[in-house]
Amino acid sequence: MSITATKALSKPGNITALMVALLTACVAFQLNASMLSPALVTMGEELNASQAAIGLSQTWFFTAAAVFSLFLPRLSDIIGRKKVLLGMMIMMGIGSIISAMAPDITWLFIGRIIQGVSGPTVPLCLIMLRSAVKDPKKYGALMGLITAVNGGIAGIDSFVGGFFAEHFGFRSIFWLMVVIAAIATVLVLVLAGESKPGEGTKMDWLGVFFIVVAVGALLTALNEATKLVGGITTGPLVTSLALAAVAVVAFMAFWAVEKRSSHPMVETVHLRQRSTWAPLLTTTLTMTGIFAVINGIVPAYVQAADPGFGIGATEMSLLILTPYALLGWVFGPITGRLAPVWGYTKMLRIGLLGSLVALAIIGFLGLHSLPWMIAGTVLLGIMYAGTVNIMLNGLGVVLSPEGNPGFLPGMNAGAFNLGAGLSFLVLPAILVATAPLGGQGSYVTVVVVALAITAAAFAASLLVPKPVSAEVAP
Repeated sequence: MSITATKALSKPGNITALMVALLTACVAFQLNASMLSPALVTMGEELNASQAAIGLSQTWFFTAAAVFSLFLPRLSDIIGRKKVLLGMMIMMGIGSIISAMAPDITWLFIGRIIQGVSGPTVPLCLIMLRSAVKDPKKYGALMGLITAVNGGIAGIDSFVGGFFAEHFGFRSIFWLMVVIAAIATVLVLVLAGESKPGEGTKMDWLGVFFIVVAVGALLTALNEATKLVGGITTGPLVTSLALAAVAVVAFMAFWAVEKRSSHPMVETVHLRQRSTWAPLLTTTLTMTGIFAVINGIVPAYVQAADPGFGIGATEMSLLILTPYALLGWVFGPITGRLAPVWGYTKMLRIGLLGSLVALAIIGFLGLHSLPWMIAGTVLLGIMYAGTVNIMLNGLGVVLSPEGNPGFLPGMNAGAFNLGAGLSFLVLPAILVATAPLGGQGSYVTVVVVALAITAAAFAASLLVPKPVSAEVAP
């Protein structure tokens, strides 16, 4: 970006306009993930599909989001961040239209995969924001506001999703997504400035191919492995092992290409650094342990007549998802503002410890008592949605190498979506596998596994280095 363009974007009025555009884009993306949570049961009923199949449509959305997150931020450095963000909003709208008109589960899959192109929306918006806001404290607060959307749109999305599903059917939710995507497209087009710091650099498409194959094969292998729960062994086992082998070979090829390329997608020296692999590992483990609990397991349990509490989708959204998301929205800007002063990694670890307490409350008290369940999700809203999610997104930006600003945010977005996909693969599979325990036994088991994975995420967070350049004295 030129000096003139940077100064222009730094003006208060232009920052406000940019924030409006970026927030709307993030809202449009978030609807794809959170608004459907209270509608999963309704979707299964209207499409005559099992909850396992509906859950798989969620998995494929996050798989696609993970794959596109790997390279679109880097591509945006080269051809223009605004241009790439516009393209993602358009594809999101197209995918929403297909999903709204889906006659069966297959077309729903297609629509959700196309929506997945928008996967790196939040990190791309954060990159655009950082290029316009140089003050660490101001950037931290604005980063927190944008990233808080990732935990839900102040609870409105969950409430509206539940209300629409209950009164108008799940298709109405996708049509609403179409409208918001169209608004986001117009606002980004009119209000956002263009920046392409890597202009003139060649895109490493061979490297992109191999890393996409590696991640795609790995996620598909894990998906096949979950079928082993149903007692089918030979086919899924062979397929998952073969795909895992493909993933390993593709990653080795990616590494070899990056070492020899004159314009690598990512320099291998960066992949070896703790500032790269530690935050990526922490993000993946955190999402795997928490995401499906709050966006799938808990909403389904609360709505189930036995052994849950038997409440409707709208009431569930008001009691569970809305407070969770609202507190994430409120605390996001606060923790974002504190991060440059207290320390990004310190805030991350506080949030992870609080998330462990919240999961324990949900698993050991909330399954027996609706008030305790609400208390657990409220605490998770503060500690995960309002703290951990903010820090993980922020670290992806502030720890990225100066010469390749789109690299780590893109990889981190891939880790977010990879973890979300893994969460919807692993935790529901455990729920099915432990069903013979009866009653609440299988749900307790799932939460215990989620606690173990989140504890591993906390351990990984201890390895994340301090982003000194993004922090200031109190």
